[in-house]
Amino acid sequence: MDAAGGEQEQQLSLAAVRDALIRLEDSVVFALIERARHPRNAPAYAPAGGGDGSLLEVFVRETEALNAKAGRYQKPEDVLFFSQDLPSHLLPTKIQPKVLHPLASSVSVNDAIWKMYFNELLPLFTVDGDDGDYAETVALDFACLQVLSRRIHYGKYVAEVKFKDAPQDYSPLIQAKDSNSLMNLLTFKAVEEKVKKRVEKKARIFGQNVTLEDNVGTQESSAGDCECKVDPKVLAKLYDQWVMPLTKNVEVEYLLRRLD
Repeated sequence: MDAAGGEQEQQLSLAAVRDALIRLEDSVVFALIERARHPRNAPAYAPAGGGDGSLLEVFVRETEALNAKAGRYQKPEDVLFFSQDLPSHLLPTKIQPKVLHPLASSVSVNDAIWKMYFNELLPLFTVDGDDGDYAETVALDFACLQVLSRRIHYGKYVAEVKFKDAPQDYSPLIQAKDSNSLMNLLTFKAVEEKVKKRVEKKARIFGQNVTLEDNVGTQESSAGDCECKVDPKVLAKLYDQWVMPLTKNVEVEYLLRRLD
């Protein structure tokens, strides 16, 4: 399963979904590292004249429209931040295999992702300040938002795989609309702890300032002592407090529609 391209196998497997999620971790880490090159740049988020919203909002709306022309947003993991009448594709798009329930496209937590990113996450890994480079700032923000959204909405595939593996466990809870029991059934604390440790380690390794004087054999072992581009603990907190809980929210919302 290709996480970057979103191409899905006709038959989902938990191993393939996990592989896609692990590779998306890399994308999340690199996106935050790139955004951390700039300070907060608050003017990019201030309301602009003309009633179109902030520079960020205009950029995201226009970029989503352009992406739609190129054929994006045909896959359940690609979810719009702004609901709008999208333009037609410029070229025919590939017909995607139908591996999820048709109502998968109606599941979205992008509002929560948007609020989390700007209110909670951004202050954790960017410094306060203004370098005036607002165009690149909003482009990098959008890259972060997109990869976080894709990673979180990949929960639809996780839910489908788990449902198919044990429909006898999930169906009664779905029929009873028992969201809390579904959440408990989907939660594996040991797995979540491994994910947090893995993304923290990736942030430590990927965020090093590598020099020619580094010894290959000791580079990784000394990575914990280096000054990383993004604090690795921020990545662990991101996954612990937001990415994994929001992913499970997506899974529950998808499952509640699964028998419709």
